[in-house]
Amino acid sequence: MTTAHSFTRHDITFPSGDSTCAGWLYLPTGVTSPPVVILGHGLGATREMRLDAFAERFAQAGIAAVAFTYRHFGDSGGHPRQLLSIKRQLADWDAAIAYVKARPDIDRSRIAVWGSSFGGGHAITVASRHPELRAAVSQCPFTDGLASALALGPGASLRMTPVLARDMAARVRGKAPAMVPIASAPGSPALMNAPDALPGYQALQPAGTTFRNEVAARVIPTIATYRPGRAAKKVAMPILFCVSNTDSVTPPAQTLRYARTAPRGEIKRYDAGHFDFYTGETFEALVRDQIEFLTRQLHPAPASTP
Repeated sequence: MTTAHSFTRHDITFPSGDSTCAGWLYLPTGVTSPPVVILGHGLGATREMRLDAFAERFAQAGIAAVAFTYRHFGDSGGHPRQLLSIKRQLADWDAAIAYVKARPDIDRSRIAVWGSSFGGGHAITVASRHPELRAAVSQCPFTDGLASALALGPGASLRMTPVLARDMAARVRGKAPAMVPIASAPGSPALMNAPDALPGYQALQPAGTTFRNEVAARVIPTIATYRPGRAAKKVAMPILFCVSNTDSVTPPAQTLRYARTAPRGEIKRYDAGHFDFYTGETFEALVRDQIEFLTRQLHPAPASTP
């Protein structure tokens, strides 16, 4: 019978732009030069919000893992706080890849990226820009800002206009940003207000910690025009799309259209909501499928057999 690898977790930081990203490095015990997968989260989320659960399972499969938090969030650097910049987040991914390539204890020729939700869209963009990667996983991905804006509803988008105007003025004047909620109850202005959005985010937060449910409002127009799904056709390596059939945040029909353009794409579909992907039976099904896919692409060393 094959057993799981034990692993160690290390606190890390790596430079990105004018600041640093904080993260965790998971190394399977006793494995020389393992492959590695880099994990990044979604809108305003930090690595404590269940990225550790996925990283631990990958490490037990013999795959090193780096779970990081974007600049301006959590314990990573960057000012002002709660600034969601697509350009900066993509630079953080580049910096994470450079970090693992520089480590002597990781196989730099076997690197994969893994992103969830908004990070799932980033994983598509990053994979299209880094042909040297061996694989990518895009989980319940944000693939089209226009489609997500329509899912939010035009009325909800219009109600955020005043706070957007205040934040743009604050930016010009060098003042503290005006914030908009990341998730809220249906009918309330926020980046996400589907019925499962707010309880879904709250369920990911570890006990005893506080989730800052806000970002600078200046991100609103950039999200609406961000369409990472279009890059799927340029992804040269194998990429696994894990798609929710009932996704309330990232409409599955548009995601599936993009996923089918990936030359070496694989698609797994799940009868579970966007926020169900991180916990319970759905998490177990997802992580099992992702380990099977990553094992085929990265060829980690098997655990010892007792």
